[in-house]
Amino acid sequence: MTMKKYFSPGIVVLMILFANAIWAQQDPQYTQYMYNTQVINPGYVGSKLHTSIGLLGRSQWVNFEGAPQTGTLTYSTPLGQLENMGLGFSIVHDEIGPSVETNLTVDYAYNLRMSEKGQLALGIKAGIDVLNVDFSKLNIPQEGQGDIFDVNIDRKLQPQVGLGAYYFTDKFYAGLSLPNIMKTKHFDSSSIDAIVSGQAGNLGATTAAEELHWFFITGYVFDINQNLKFKPATMVKVVQGAPVQWDASANFLIQDKITLGASYRLNAAISAMAGFQVNEGLFIGVGYDYQTTELETYSDGSYEVMFRFDVFKSVERIIAPRFF
Repeated sequence: MTMKKYFSPGIVVLMILFANAIWAQQDPQYTQYMYNTQVINPGYVGSKLHTSIGLLGRSQWVNFEGAPQTGTLTYSTPLGQLENMGLGFSIVHDEIGPSVETNLTVDYAYNLRMSEKGQLALGIKAGIDVLNVDFSKLNIPQEGQGDIFDVNIDRKLQPQVGLGAYYFTDKFYAGLSLPNIMKTKHFDSSSIDAIVSGQAGNLGATTAAEELHWFFITGYVFDINQNLKFKPATMVKVVQGAPVQWDASANFLIQDKITLGASYRLNAAISAMAGFQVNEGLFIGVGYDYQTTELETYSDGSYEVMFRFDVFKSVERIIAPRFF
C-alpha cells in the first residue's frame, strides 16, 4: 500500500522535497558507485587503458510518488602514445518531484607515474547544468499560490566545473573529488515547506545555490585464490549542513564472471548487488536498497541497473576484467 492512497500527489511531492532538504541530497546517490566513478571523479577517465561506455538507471523509493529517478551515461578512453591521459564525457539526468535536471560535462585526466605500479591521475570536468521546474505538477493550496509559482523554470543554463585526484594500482585505488565547484542553482524546497507550515507570506526564491559535495573513495582487491577475488570499498560524502554520508561495501568476483556483494549506507540503507561479465566487452550489474528509515514503510526500496561496454584494441589486452 503506497502513500498515494493517503496523501494528495502534491503533498507527497512536498514531503519528498522536504526530506531531501534535510539531507541536502542535491547530487544523485548511487548504490553501484564503484562502477560509476567517472560521474563523481574526473580523474578516473582513461585509467582502465581502454575505451569504456557506461549506462546506469536508478529508481529511488519505488511507489513513493515524485521520488528521484536518475540516469547516467559515461564515455571514457585513454589518449596519447603513452596512454597517460584520459578523455571522456558524462551525462547525468535527475528527476525529483516537479524538477528535471541534466548535467552534461567533458572529463579530462592526466596521469603521473608515481611508482612501478602506481599512478596519480589529476582530472577536471567542465560543462553545463540544465534545470527545469514545472510547478503545475504540484497541488499548491489556494493560499500558497502566487507569482513564484506562475512561471516555470525553463531550461535554466548554468556552468559546472569539477576537480578530482585518483591514485590507482592494479589492486588499489583512492580518490578525492569535488564534482562541482560552482555555486549553481537547484530547485529549493524551502518555499514549498513554508506553504505546508502556513508561512506562505514569507516565501523566498524557488532556487538555491548548491553546496559543495566532497567525495572520498577507496578500495582494495584481495586475491583469495585463482577463482575468487574480494574487494572491500568505501565512499564518504561530505556536504555542508548535512550529516556525513558513509557507504561501506564488500564484493566478491567469482571466476572473473560473477560479482556478488552487499553494502551499508550509514543511517540510510542496506544494499545487495550482483553482476555478470557476459563476455569480454559487456558487464551487467544490478543493485537493490532497503531503506533503514521510515521511508521503507511507504516505498518498495530502490533499484539500480547498469551496463558497461568495454572496447579493447587487441585481444592481447584482454587478461581479466577490471574489478574497479
